[in-house]
Amino acid sequence: MSHLSERPEKPVVGVAMPHESAGLHVTGTALYTDDLVYRTKDVLHAYPVQVMKAHGRITALRTEPALAVPGVVRVLTKADVPGVNDAGMKHDEPLFPDEVMFHGHAVAWVLGETVEAARLGAAAVEVELDELPSLVTLQDAIAADSYHGARPVMVTGDVDAGFADSAHVFSGEFQFSGQEHFYLETHASLAQIDENGQVFIQSSTQHPSETQEIVAHILGVPSHEVTVQCLRMGGGFGGKEMQPHGFAAIAALGAKLTGRPVRFRLNRTQDLTMSGKRHGFHAQWKIGFDAEGRIQALDATLVADGGWSLDLSEPVLARALCHIDNTYWIPNARVAGRIAKTNTVSNTAFRGFGGPQGMLVMEDILGRCAPLLGLDPMELRERNFYQPGQGQTTPYGQPVTQPERISAIWRQVQDDAGIADRKREIAAFNAAHPHTKRALAVTGVKFGISFNLTAFNQGGALVLIYKDGSVLINHGGAEMGQGLHTKMLQVAATTLGIPLHKVRIAPTRTDKVPNTSATAASSGADLNGGAVKNACEQLRERLLQVAATQLGASASDVRIVEGVARALGSDKELAWDELVHTAYFQRVQLSAAGFYRTEGLHWDAQAFQGSPFKYFAHGAAATEVEVDGFTGAYRIRRVDIVHDVGDSLSPLIDIGQVEGGFVQGAGWLTLEDLRWDTGDGPNRGRLLTQAASTYKLPSFSEMPEEFNVTLLENATEEGAVFGSKAVGEPPLMLAFSVREALRQAAAAFGPAGVSLELASPATPEAVYWAVEAARRADVHEGGGVPAADALSHA
Repeated sequence: MSHLSERPEKPVVGVAMPHESAGLHVTGTALYTDDLVYRTKDVLHAYPVQVMKAHGRITALRTEPALAVPGVVRVLTKADVPGVNDAGMKHDEPLFPDEVMFHGHAVAWVLGETVEAARLGAAAVEVELDELPSLVTLQDAIAADSYHGARPVMVTGDVDAGFADSAHVFSGEFQFSGQEHFYLETHASLAQIDENGQVFIQSSTQHPSETQEIVAHILGVPSHEVTVQCLRMGGGFGGKEMQPHGFAAIAALGAKLTGRPVRFRLNRTQDLTMSGKRHGFHAQWKIGFDAEGRIQALDATLVADGGWSLDLSEPVLARALCHIDNTYWIPNARVAGRIAKTNTVSNTAFRGFGGPQGMLVMEDILGRCAPLLGLDPMELRERNFYQPGQGQTTPYGQPVTQPERISAIWRQVQDDAGIADRKREIAAFNAAHPHTKRALAVTGVKFGISFNLTAFNQGGALVLIYKDGSVLINHGGAEMGQGLHTKMLQVAATTLGIPLHKVRIAPTRTDKVPNTSATAASSGADLNGGAVKNACEQLRERLLQVAATQLGASASDVRIVEGVARALGSDKELAWDELVHTAYFQRVQLSAAGFYRTEGLHWDAQAFQGSPFKYFAHGAAATEVEVDGFTGAYRIRRVDIVHDVGDSLSPLIDIGQVEGGFVQGAGWLTLEDLRWDTGDGPNRGRLLTQAASTYKLPSFSEMPEEFNVTLLENATEEGAVFGSKAVGEPPLMLAFSVREALRQAAAAFGPAGVSLELASPATPEAVYWAVEAARRADVHEGGGVPAADALSHA
């Protein structure tokens, strides 16, 4: 077992415990960024001047009327920027734009003594616009050849030969929607200036170091003059990886110019209309199977809706291409990607970061093709799994090192869920109920863990031991409710060999740990856990030398367990607090900076080849649904999940993440329907679903009636901190099983062998139209191809 994955005697990791702030959350005493306003004197409030047109060039901006509004202190415009007027990493996101690029684009910001004064001031600002044509939908952009960014192509094998060898070839297309993050806490920042003119920003950000970098270049100052702290976030899901930077810069710029603290917080409608979403995609595909239903070749083009600027669209698209294979071996593939440029908000990171979109394309293809091949969808999926002992690699060239886990999890979820018996029960139910149908689908997940950009795979920590034996941890990861801080406390206590109550965690700050990566890509526990463990090991080694002297033994024979140092074969012992006290008086350093870099990664973005991921996380879900044939309404009767988190650092946290990820994925695939005004009227480009009343989120009524989550046992991951695996993103893709079950239930209303298209999100309306298509299906003899289906069968 590797040094990194090995667990000592009586570890604190692996113990099921609640979130470190759970008590604060449920009592309402947990502080978030905007709560800090009420502890800050003389705060000004920032409010956006939004232009409610989808596209146009600004010809006049008059701020004088706003300054006449009582309580308005200042209006921030482009002229106020001392540094670079850009809030993005690609230099295509002007903080104060000359051109309005989406409906609701902010062109100036008003600072007021109260939020109401700032709001009235923003309403008084006069903006004149030379309106320009706009591209609102992905189809608009594709038709207009409107693209930006990279054009990756992933190739493996000989695609033409693969199709020539295929007994069955199908082609089709698939467009699916994005998703709103809808975190509980909207974007928020609070900026203050100290007596030296240095900037301190409290921000709800997943990437404090990048917030620091962007704010510094907008202010025209070096990074050491800007400190960013993230106390905690009320959810992030990727929406606070890139998007908070410009908002924090507005607060910082206002504070710099006025000398007063400036508070920034979007209300819910502003957050929905101004911040980016998950990328919607359009896919065009062609796939070949042999006579047994094994994939021979895939040719596909994925187009992501990037919105008005690049943001993170290029790495999102790259990860989509890297995950189109999911759990399936594709010997011959050519997959191309494009990023469409539309006049909507700039789409951004969202849990899974393109992986769900790529995998959804493949799962949709198999769900549509299984009936045409005369195979049960579960059987088709299983026949195409990566196989042990075959030396198989992904289409981008990375070896699949644990293919046996795919099959083992697949078998375990079938056993746990009693699939065989329940399928017979469902068949009997469907035969007896002409207007209600049930179906059970199983889908799997293989998700790569690490940032595709190799440089991001590093983490830092600063661990301090005080004279009384108490320990304070600083690390580079941000807490957004996912339990990262809880895991880091457990990692530190385990490494030092002390009880958990001895350890406290400090808020994430750029002046404690520099140059950190975003808390994203499910890498938070791996990177920061490795760094915390490294720092604690340095401290433990120093303390073992002190203990060895006190106990009259060799340092290699001393163990610190549950806060007591003992030498092997001796009954002498030394309490932790006494050990630390002794070390201090011996002038032993009691602080350490830890560092971790993920080994074994390499990635050639141009060739689109390499091994960008440290390992793959696996899982499988079995979902049973019931569909009403009159309305398309449905309910999720039961979900069974087996998920691979390696050796869990914190089982209660991990099970919560699996449940939450699954539900969020089900929301994306079945409920959450983003709609824009695509007409040619005055509101063209306006987001229509800009409140919880029109954008349907999963609620208690959508929860599975029975929900069983099991963590895979005996699953140690060599080379990861204490043998664990990432858990944040992979479970979201388990929700494919919900959509595939709905497809199969809708198909049950028609004759056998019906291949159904199903919109995504598969809302009750979409399910109803799928049911109607199944009822109308004209199945040709022998082929099983419905005449109305868009699939072409060569």
